[in-house]
Amino acid sequence: MKVLVIEDNLELLQDIKSFLEEEGNICEIAPTYKSAMGKIGFFPYDILVVDITLPDGNGLDIIREVKKENIDIGIIIISAKNSVGDKIHGLEIGADDYLTKPFYLAELNARIKALYRRKAYQGSREIYFNEIKIKPDSYEIFINDKPMNLTKKEFDIIHFFVVNKHRLLTKEAIAEHLWGDHIEMADSYKFIYTHLANLRKKIGELGGKNYIQSIYSVGYKFTDQEWT
Repeated sequence: MKVLVIEDNLELLQDIKSFLEEEGNICEIAPTYKSAMGKIGFFPYDILVVDITLPDGNGLDIIREVKKENIDIGIIIISAKNSVGDKIHGLEIGADDYLTKPFYLAELNARIKALYRRKAYQGSREIYFNEIKIKPDSYEIFINDKPMNLTKKEFDIIHFFVVNKHRLLTKEAIAEHLWGDHIEMADSYKFIYTHLANLRKKIGELGGKNYIQSIYSVGYKFTDQEWT
């Protein structure tokens, strides 16, 4: 899961980032309205965690912009403001959840995971695609009920593929999902080819089908449908 946390309290920002990354997520941070909008315009995210009060703007305006652009993303507001009016207004303009400061990081993480389940796979704790079963909470994948032995990056790739099944995913989108802000450190996309070769081999060893279709010079599709 890829999360962008928008919060001007740098200590809280780093605490959230560290906690979410320990839970296996890719977490990027933005302490200002300007930096947040720059990231949202460039990188795809699964979840936004948005503080209302920012030094150079308002978090509610970020939500309005996201909704205006029809960006498909889950949104959780975090704020020291605890009025019913603020909560209602935030939810009315498009936020999915509202958490009042101070809060436990474990609760924020639980709400992020619950929101992602609702948006990505209709609230289920497991994802199915033909003979493939994924348990995101425990980072497990089964092929024909047999567990796969995967690295973290391999799990992230196949999970990303299954959640976005039948959709064309560019090499850039896959790389950004796996590496986030650090993608500029990669000098090529060879690491994607290596991971995909390993995945195809491991899936085949457990009797699974190869659903990873290469679209020449563009990217990949994870599908059981014929590509035309």
